[in-house]
Amino acid sequence: MSGDRCGAPPADLGITSDHPAYRGHFPGDPVLPGVVLLDAALRRLAAAGLIDPAACDVRWFKFTASVRPPDRVALEVAQDAEGATRLRIACGERTVAVGLARARRSAR
Repeated sequence: MSGDRCGAPPADLGITSDHPAYRGHFPGDPVLPGVVLLDAALRRLAAAGLIDPAACDVRWFKFTASVRPPDRVALEVAQDAEGATRLRIACGERTVAVGLARARRSAR
C-alpha cells in the first residue's frame, strides 16, 4: 500500500472454516463469496471508527485470489489526507482483494 500505511497490524476478519457461506458456495469445493469479504472488511472499518458506512462509497474493489477453508484472512488499511481508505485483504502474504473507499462529499 505504497507509503501511506496507517501502521496498524493487519486485523483478522474473523471468517472461519465453518462460515455459512461456504456451505452453499460451492458444496464439495467451497469458495468464500467476494461479497462476504467486502462486508467483513466494511464492518471492521466501521467498528474501528475509520468509515461511516452511511456516508461512504466503495469506489472499486478487486478480488485477486480465492479464499477457501481453512484460509484466514486479514485486513490492512491505509488512509490518506483526502479521505480515501485503501484496503488490502490477505491470506498470509497472498493478496486476495484490494479496494478503495471514500467518504461521500456532501452536495451543496
